[in-house]
Parts: sequence; C-alpha cells; structure tokens
Amino acid sequence: MANIIECSALTQRYGDLYALNNVNFSIPDKAGIVGLLGPNGSGKTTLIKILTGLLTPTQGEVRVAGFPVGVESKALVSYLSDAYSLQNGYTVRQQIQFFQDFFPDFDKAKAERMISELDVNLMQKIGTLSKGTKEKVALALTLSRDAKLYVLDEPIAGVDPAARDYILNTIVAYKAKDATMIISTHLISEIEQFFDYVVFLRRGEIVLQGEAEAIRRGEKKSIDELFREIFRWL
Repeated sequence: MANIIECSALTQRYGDLYALNNVNFSIPDKAGIVGLLGPNGSGKTTLIKILTGLLTPTQGEVRVAGFPVGVESKALVSYLSDAYSLQNGYTVRQQIQFFQDFFPDFDKAKAERMISELDVNLMQKIGTLSKGTKEKVALALTLSRDAKLYVLDEPIAGVDPAARDYILNTIVAYKAKDATMIISTHLISEIEQFFDYVVFLRRGEIVLQGEAEAIRRGEKKSIDELFREIFRWL
C-alpha cells in the first residue's frame, strides 16, 4: 500500500463557507508522526472528522489504508479527540473494559501497564481525575489499540508542561512501529522535533506538505519558523 491517506477533490461546505476547498493530497504509508498544522479556522478539525468518519464531506473522495471511509477504515483508525470521550461516571477500570469490549484490536494489558505508570487507582472515577491525568489516560487508551492510523487532535493543549512532557514521551515510546500518527497542534515548537512529515492547511487548502527534514533543509528554517512566516498575516 503506497499511501495511508488519499484525498481527492475533498470539499466541505457550510452554506457559503468552505471549511475544505477542493483538497487533493496524500500521506505515505508508515509516514511516522505527521504534523497537521494551521491556524484556527484552517480546516484541521474538519479534515480529522472526515478521516475518522464523523463527518461526511460535501463532495470528493477519501481513502484510509486503501478503503473508502466506512466500516473497514474505522477499524484501522484510533482517534483521540480534543474532548477525550471518557465517561466521567466510569472508574478507570470500567473505562478500560469499555475499550476492550468495543475495539477488537485493544490490548488491555498494555493499557493497564501504561496507566499504572501514572499512579492512578483503577477504581478511581474518571470524573475525579485532573485534566492532565484524564488526558494521559485517554492517550494510553488510544495508543493501546493496534491501529494503522492514530489521529490525535490537540493532545497537549491546556495541560501543564510536565504533563506535556509525559504525553510526548509516551507518544514516541508507544506508537506502533509501522503505524502512521497524525497530530494536530498549535504548539509546534514543543513537538516539531518529533515530526517526520507535515501538512500545512490555510483557509481549507493545502499550502505545504512533505517530509519535515527535507522542508527544514530546503527552507533553511525550523517548521515553527516556517509556520510563523506563512501565517504571519492571519
């Protein structure tokens, strides 16, 4: 399989507003960690929702691991939304069990091992955890699936620096070797060292994409510096 993601003439329109406008791009299979970058309103969340099957585009075609977005593709995608999707009334153990029941590729032992590193009591209610700990638990659950594509929407937003360090180190340590991981973030300077590939979105259109190191060499700038240059007037 040449590409993990293929988008052709992808368009998402809300009335007269184009969240995505005739987007054509692909991401190679086993691309490593992919930075999905752009300012607010650039179309990042819309693209993520389409890739994960939460939104049907106005027009165009999307394939994930060779499949049109649907039952087959969803089984290969592990998604961490910016809202975590955890059940506050569940204990941590119940939340782990929920994932095991729902996802055939979920590794319960791996999840318990990762969460044990957080010094979290499995009988503790999700709703009693701090924001940073909830984020860590959600990440552990997401990474405990044996997926081909991981999609993380703002995984380090709104947490303290120590939690960010843990999250970033966990991503690097536990990402499946042959999988691709898309990370949407505004905190580029803190995470760009991990990027293997980047996609820049502006006003619903792709303005730059490619291997991160090749872009750094070609532009003689860091990804963060280039981002600030491209979007400085927005």
